[in-house]
Amino acid sequence: MQVEWVPASKGPNVAITVPTLDALLTDIETHFSEKKGFSLATLNLDHVVKLRDDAAFRAAYLAHSHITADGNPIVWLSKLARQPVSLLAGADLITPLAALAAKMDVPVALLGSTEDTLQVTADALQARHPGLKVAAKIAPPMGFDPTGDLANSYIAQLEQVGVGLCFLALGAPKQELFAAHAGSQTDSIGFVSIGAGLDFIAGTQTRAPAFMRAIAAEWLWRLMVNPKRLAARYAACFGVLPRLLGSALKARGVNARD
Repeated sequence: MQVEWVPASKGPNVAITVPTLDALLTDIETHFSEKKGFSLATLNLDHVVKLRDDAAFRAAYLAHSHITADGNPIVWLSKLARQPVSLLAGADLITPLAALAAKMDVPVALLGSTEDTLQVTADALQARHPGLKVAAKIAPPMGFDPTGDLANSYIAQLEQVGVGLCFLALGAPKQELFAAHAGSQTDSIGFVSIGAGLDFIAGTQTRAPAFMRAIAAEWLWRLMVNPKRLAARYAACFGVLPRLLGSALKARGVNARD
């Protein structure tokens, strides 16, 4: 199933390709068993803004094999378009994917953040998921080029130690650019972009309380915690909503006729 209503300024629209967690885990299990690579991005409003303005980011996104809905506005608009999807944020995918990797004896890598965060996170994940093997922990330096020579050396390192799943905590657009580039270099590793997910596990960043996530107010929590960094970003996100609403309504009409 493809949920294809998010408009692009140029080229094809971005499509949510995985609507539910069950569908995702079933497909990833097949990829693991066949030692087949993949790349997973989680679409939110900030990404929509970047997709509109950044051609390299858009090309990287379109190269991904799996795209889920990250953010309640994407979920609500998909429902309006008569193409319902579940909320599958990157940080929430770590636990089920790590559990699946442990079950299937798939070595995991953590790439991003800091060395201390990676060590704490690796210890926590291995404690939560007996049998999970964290085979590589890579903290790129500041200014890391996700498609440069250092990136290529990381990809070679991941292949050398037999990694089958790599969690990317580089932030957008860097993590998606790296995933698309790595996917063109190797066909045996799955790359999953998770943003601040490792920091949440390590406790170096605090995620919104569960009750705020339950009422779809995680964005408000983040804005209150870091207003200087996020105010302009969220203003841009609100700015794309009218166009997204129009696109979803158009898709709704088409789906109603079908």
